[in-house]
Amino acid sequence: MLLFFGTITGSLFDAGYTKQLLMVGWVLIPLGLMMTSIASQYWQIFLAQAICMGLGFGSVFVPCVAVLPQYFKKRRAIANGLAATGSGIGGLVYPIVFRQMQKSLGFPWTTRVLGFIVFTTMSISVSLLKMRFKPAERRSLVQLSAFRDPVYSLFCVSQFCGFLGLYNMMVYIQPYAIDEGIMGTDLAFYLLAILNSASTFGRIIPNYFVDFIGPFNVMIPMAFCSGIIALGWIGVHTTGSIIAIVILYGFFSGAFVSVPPVVLISITPDLRDFGTRLGMAFVFNSVGTLAGTPIGGAIIHASGNQYLGVQLLAGSCLLMSGVLLVIARLVKSGPKVFIHV
Repeated sequence: MLLFFGTITGSLFDAGYTKQLLMVGWVLIPLGLMMTSIASQYWQIFLAQAICMGLGFGSVFVPCVAVLPQYFKKRRAIANGLAATGSGIGGLVYPIVFRQMQKSLGFPWTTRVLGFIVFTTMSISVSLLKMRFKPAERRSLVQLSAFRDPVYSLFCVSQFCGFLGLYNMMVYIQPYAIDEGIMGTDLAFYLLAILNSASTFGRIIPNYFVDFIGPFNVMIPMAFCSGIIALGWIGVHTTGSIIAIVILYGFFSGAFVSVPPVVLISITPDLRDFGTRLGMAFVFNSVGTLAGTPIGGAIIHASGNQYLGVQLLAGSCLLMSGVLLVIARLVKSGPKVFIHV
């Protein structure tokens, strides 16, 4: 829902409804957490977490990404990377806070406290984020003509392939460490926090170089490195190696997630259409994200709790994404190697 809803929110952003979208998320996300705290059945949790919070996140995600290019011209990539560090920091802080608070407060009140924290931090976003340029005319909800551009189409398909495999390591690295006897439950819990902390640096450092060598030239090696590291997961059987691969994957996958908006800026002829194009691209991401981890789980279950299949899935999907990005770059700039693109 966070990504799929971008088709609508991207168009609404281009139409000038940034503040309204932020306020919708400001209400729905804390509300979803509060409702989760009193939920006692699966359908209640599904409505609160997946639908209510999903719509809330979808309302704020595209505006938060699309508003930055209006304020920056020369340093858009590093600005986007710095803003994207919030995801990595949040992914580090929230699980640890939840785990520690739950021991003393219990699940209901811990979830409510997180709701209050989200409401407070989002209040800052709602008060500060605003469009710099108002639209002069009505914008279309969907711009299907964008898919006539082969570079944009290839980029969208590459995002689908990449996100089909991207989250499998993030979701299954913890049960892998436990099932293989590499770590105990307490230590394995912190693997995702370590991954997210590494992704914070992956959202800053590669974005810094985007301004000098171009977004495609940064994103392509990030995709290939993420795929190679995911395949390297096959040979991980010790505590040190699993921590090392989590750090590396966090760094390169962080860049893979944060650079795409900058790539879209570079291939969008009219930035007044940026929100719409960004939202449509996120639909491909959403389908890959929705399908990827359930497919990985089905592979693990069908193979008798073996992880080789999901490791191959994660690596091959990311490598395929890198191949499609190379083709998109060739279509855009030709076979030239040393060119800013």
